[in-house]
Amino acid sequence: MPFSINFDSRIPIYIQLKEAIKLAIATGKISSGSQLPTVRQLAVQLKINANTVSRVYLELEREGVLTTRQGRGTFVKDQPEIDTTVRESNLNAILDDLIIKVSALGFSSTELLEALEKKLKE
Repeated sequence: MPFSINFDSRIPIYIQLKEAIKLAIATGKISSGSQLPTVRQLAVQLKINANTVSRVYLELEREGVLTTRQGRGTFVKDQPEIDTTVRESNLNAILDDLIIKVSALGFSSTELLEALEKKLKE
C-alpha cells in the first residue's frame, strides 16, 4: 500500500495515516472495492501501533470511506467522485508541514513564495 508516515512531523501519526488513505483513494491509487491490509499487517508495515491503525479504520468507516465485512476484511467503499474536501485537506496538511519546516530554517514568507514560484516554473 502506498502509505508513508513521517515520524518527525508535528502532525499525529493517526492523522497522517488517515489523510494518506483518503489521498490514495482520491487519486485512484486505491480503487473502490479494494481490500486494505489487515490492521496487524499495516501496523507492521508502517512500524506503528496496531491500535493506531484500528482507530484510523474505524474513523474512516464512520466517515463512509471504508466498510468492514466480518471475517473478510476492510474495503474501500464505492466513491462517486473525488471529494474536493479531501484534496483540500491534504493540501492544507502538506502546506502546514512545509510552513513549519521553512520557518524553522529561518526563511520569511516572501522567500518561501519566491522559491515556490521558481520551483513551479521549472
